[in-house]
Amino acid sequence: MDRSGVSVIQTQGNGSTGLQQVPQVVPSGARGGGKATPPSKAKRSAADKESEEYRQRRERNNLAVKKSRMRSKQKALDTQQRVNELKEENERLEAKIRLLSKELSVLKDLFLEHAHNMADSVQPLSAEGPGPRSQSGNHNGGGSSQ
Repeated sequence: MDRSGVSVIQTQGNGSTGLQQVPQVVPSGARGGGKATPPSKAKRSAADKESEEYRQRRERNNLAVKKSRMRSKQKALDTQQRVNELKEENERLEAKIRLLSKELSVLKDLFLEHAHNMADSVQPLSAEGPGPRSQSGNHNGGGSSQ
């Protein structure tokens, strides 16, 4: 394709071979294979880039970008600090669980020892004397089966 927007193609037909010019529709702002540039994004002239308004817009944009990056970094630092705090709290809680588990084990052992001692100290009932269950008039062990 030449600069005038005309392509030359080779044709074959009816036994003759020849060249034919075919007009091509090309967007005015196209720069080789990409989308056409919208007017708002059109290439600025050197005069536009040196205008006071352009410099002020660029300065405001640069400040906004810098501020956004600082906020992003601060958010990452805050998140990391929170992660560290939660890890420390988790370690404290796990240590407390270990301590309470040991305490529970000791208390269980004391309870079982006490229950065993209480069972050993109880005197077996004799068949001759009335026991606590015979007060109801039933002398066959209170009617409970164990």
